[in-house]
Parts: sequence; structure tokens; C-alpha cells
Amino acid sequence: MAAVAARPVYFGAFLVTSQVFYRTEHSFALVNLKPLLPGHVLVCPNRVVARLKDLSAPEITDLFLTVQKIGKAVEHIYKADALNIAMQDGVAAGQSVAHVHMHIIPRRFRDLEKEDQIYTMLESSDGDLGRSYLEADSQGLDASVGRPKFPTIPLDSERRPRTEQVMREEAVWLAERIRESGVD
Repeated sequence: MAAVAARPVYFGAFLVTSQVFYRTEHSFALVNLKPLLPGHVLVCPNRVVARLKDLSAPEITDLFLTVQKIGKAVEHIYKADALNIAMQDGVAAGQSVAHVHMHIIPRRFRDLEKEDQIYTMLESSDGDLGRSYLEADSQGLDASVGRPKFPTIPLDSERRPRTEQVMREEAVWLAERIRESGVD
């Protein structure tokens, strides 16, 4: 199956083209390098800007409509009861990658010990996407394409970065499920 993103897609400085499963004129959705719960995805504007206030009205409209569509889709796909939708808008708010992004996390009743535990996870090193990408990046760069070589370790209790292959497969799977669901 062809990639969802025909041209390179960046999340901040990180090339994430193979992780993208949905595109619009102004936004994209990608699978997460280190999901906090199954189905945890991100939605970002195509233009790399650090703060929500830096987006144009069409970009903001498209971003939120995309969050709504992807939220509906992942809630259905993962048979969730609800969603957490979160954004850290700036470094002081815990943003670790200087690119506007919204977390969409499918939730089920009693999936965590405490229902609001997800916010602690997002604010802790568990949710530090910048550090996660740098950890993956520390494995070396593939000079031929200039993208991180993701370590070949599975997602485990230590929440290590997933492999690029695992994320690519999830992105293709999600793109197919979304097409089948008619959300697209």
C-alpha cells in the first residue's frame, strides 16, 4: 500500500512521514513513538509552528476538525468509552516538541488506576515526546535519508521507542480502518 504522505512530513525537526496515517490541507495525524495507552495518536498542523496563537484561522479550523474526525475514528477503532484530548501550548505548559500538537488518547472505564492519571503521565517523562525522539535519534541517523534509525525494541513496561517498522504498520492499519469507517 502506498504511504499516506507523499511528501516528507516533519514533527518539529523529526521526519515522521512513515508514521502519518491521515492528511488534510492543513493538518496530519500520526501514530505515537511511545503511546501512553493503545491508540494514542497525535494531530499536528502541516506548518511547523510552536504555539497555537501562531496558526492562521484556516489552520486552526482544520486542526480542530481533524482532531474531531480522528477522535471519532480512534474511539470507534479501539472500542473506547471516551477520549482524552490534550495540548501543551508552550514549554512552560510541558510542550517538549516545538510544533503544535494535540494528543488523542482513547479511554475505557478503569483503564488506569486513577482516571486522571493520564494527565500526570502526559506531564512526566512518559509524555516527553522531544526526549523520546532524541532517544530514538541517539541510535544514529540514516545519512541516506536523514531520518532517525529507530531502535528495534518493542514497546514494553519501560516504554521505549517503538521501531519505525512497527509505527509504519500501525499507520497503514489505521489509514485502512479510517477509510473503511467512512470518517475520511
